Amino acid sequence: MAQSVNAPLVLAFVGDAVYGLYMRTRLIETETGTMNVLHRDASRLVCAKAQFHAYQHISPLLTEEEQQVFRHGRNAKSGTIPRHADVIHYRHATGLEALVGFLHLEKRQERLDFLLGKVFDFLYDSEIC
Repeated sequence: MAQSVNAPLVLAFVGDAVYGLYMRTRLIETETGTMNVLHRDASRLVCAKAQFHAYQHISPLLTEEEQQVFRHGRNAKSGTIPRHADVIHYRHATGLEALVGFLHLEKRQERLDFLLGKVFDFLYDSEIC
């Protein structure tokens, strides 16, 4: 049975891939490190705690529609318990991923690039994870 494209967890599933690819792409444009360094930095940018802080950073920039998509993703019940993340961080990360998935599937690339650019710039020099 096909999943509804607008289901929050489906949006988060897509958003997780888009978010990770964006962060990795920006890393290779920014750094000239070894694969070990690139992997470590990518992991730091995509962890649930970093995504929690990323959402806090861009939250004032979001439209009402984007806030609603985030809330639906955050409040969706995934049926899993995070092993390496606080539940609040994990839920906020899911909300952020749902928002990213929504913008990607709606083909709002300029808006997506703007928000993820803000996230990357904020997280790159931080020591959150």
